[in-house]
Amino acid sequence: MKKQVVFGLLLASVLVFISGQDDDDYLEPPTVLIALLVRNKAHTLPMFLSYLEQQDYPKQRIAFWLRCDHSNDDSIDILQTWLEHSADHYHAVNYVLEPQVRSYENESSPYEWPASRFKHLIALKEEAFQYGRNIWADFVFFLDADVFLTSKDSLKTLTRLQLPIVAPMLISESLYSNFWCGMTEDYYYRRTDEYKEIYHVKKQGSFPVPMVHTAVLVNMNHKAIRNLTFDKNKLVEMQRSRQQEPLYDGPADDIIVFAISANSSGIPLHICNDIIFGYILQPLEPGDSLDNDLQQLVNIRGLMVNDLGAVPPLLDYYKNLAKKPEKSKLSLDRIFMINLKRRPERREKMEQLFEELGIEAEYFPAVDGKELTTDRLQEMGVRFLPGYEDPYHHRAMTMGEIGCFLSHYSIWVMMVRKGLKEVLILEDDIRFEPYFRQNAVRVLNQARGAVNYDLIYFGRKRLKEESEPGVTNADNLVHAGYSYWTLGYVISLQGALKLLAAKPLHKLIPVDEFLPLMFDRHPNNTWSEAFPKRNLVALSASPLLLYPIHYTGDSSYISDTEDSQQINVDTSEEGEARLKSDREQVFVQEEECTLDQQLKLGESLPKSHQEL
Repeated sequence: MKKQVVFGLLLASVLVFISGQDDDDYLEPPTVLIALLVRNKAHTLPMFLSYLEQQDYPKQRIAFWLRCDHSNDDSIDILQTWLEHSADHYHAVNYVLEPQVRSYENESSPYEWPASRFKHLIALKEEAFQYGRNIWADFVFFLDADVFLTSKDSLKTLTRLQLPIVAPMLISESLYSNFWCGMTEDYYYRRTDEYKEIYHVKKQGSFPVPMVHTAVLVNMNHKAIRNLTFDKNKLVEMQRSRQQEPLYDGPADDIIVFAISANSSGIPLHICNDIIFGYILQPLEPGDSLDNDLQQLVNIRGLMVNDLGAVPPLLDYYKNLAKKPEKSKLSLDRIFMINLKRRPERREKMEQLFEELGIEAEYFPAVDGKELTTDRLQEMGVRFLPGYEDPYHHRAMTMGEIGCFLSHYSIWVMMVRKGLKEVLILEDDIRFEPYFRQNAVRVLNQARGAVNYDLIYFGRKRLKEESEPGVTNADNLVHAGYSYWTLGYVISLQGALKLLAAKPLHKLIPVDEFLPLMFDRHPNNTWSEAFPKRNLVALSASPLLLYPIHYTGDSSYISDTEDSQQINVDTSEEGEARLKSDREQVFVQEEECTLDQQLKLGESLPKSHQEL
């Protein structure tokens, strides 16, 4: 039996004991007892403790119960630093730090869960639970140190719900979270449609579920709470005394036993997604290493930048522990990020992402369509493809689209002038998929070894349900079909030469229409005939490595190409309506990619309780 939810390298169950009510005017604000059962979590503790410190909740009603053992990193030192600086701010801190014991007997890895480790963890959690009962806490909050409660309103929101057991929904990579929507008869994860609805907040609120873990708030005032346990033997004794059949015969796993003990006592468990509470790392397997956890941390910090605009700051006395990956060009000559000078907020966000992910990218000032005029375009020799009109809006090109094309065009020209062999071009409103750096290098190496490519889409929108054959001897590449978007692509020097040789400024169309024309997968034959040499070798990463942050209809969606002045030319041809900025289309061929193919690209292996 593998550990269903590993408390990291850590026996890290943070128990937060809270005594308080759901009203703004707390008569007795909660006491938070954080029972940290820490093991080898020096790399997450500074963030974990910093975000707890920033909770908008009365510290004098928060008490901590901390235990750190079987740890051979700097976890104890980090906890001691926190105790020195912050312990006096809280109602009480009860802690035991044991540096002598560093591993479990017969343990092959810090990520292994032998029976002795389960037994020790369960005993400590039972002890902490009893401590909560003894101090008459109104709430007990079980937290893992792999949790980052970035919302300052987390405790306040959860306690106001007054539910018997509730967990804040936490975000991770690959749809992983801290709840199940289905459980099999033998107590393992079962996939349900409702899971994605809750995770993607298609419905919002608090929902009954069969399992919550890693961050769990227990209302100690509920009449049946005294029956809750993490101990399998206690659960079976309780069931036997009530003559409940069948008796629990599942694994001696603390979170499963806890869930079944709640079910046996008629206590519902809920997951809440009312706000973005925070983030969670995935559990590690025995064969994993610390590097796996550190890379997860990179992914999570990238998610924070996307969702929150920045990674929330650490406490001042932990800032010297902040580490970011070394910058990399991903084995390319240069990486450019195109950005309008009047969009500094986008540039700032992208530069934060580059810092967090370790990407050495250069700012490339975009040509601003708002500064273009008809006279200026004539001076540049720009002419437009006769008969072109936007396939969706049935209009001529906008100045924003012209500026976008000229921005990409300028980079192609620079590549030729400087002899740059491979360049990644990024736009400024994108989100990177987890493990972007590793997967980008893998895709590039596959392309170099398989075909003499000109262009590789890292992100795109497929527009036609058509065959996209895989690239021979490449696991994560397909030959690209009709696609929109230029939000991220690699172009070779040979590819740049081909694009420039087509003299696109003499018959201009939007850049994301021009590219599929050049690799001869565009459905408009009239436009294609204007570019007789259509031999660009265009590939696409599969699965994709990046996506837009915003789509048409999103509250934060802004389009500098659509929201700009149109050029004044005659248009006559009818085109098939296609919404350029809508969400990407996913066709059957992509959905049926094998699990083996996904795992070759993704660094995150499936866990027994993970939504894949």
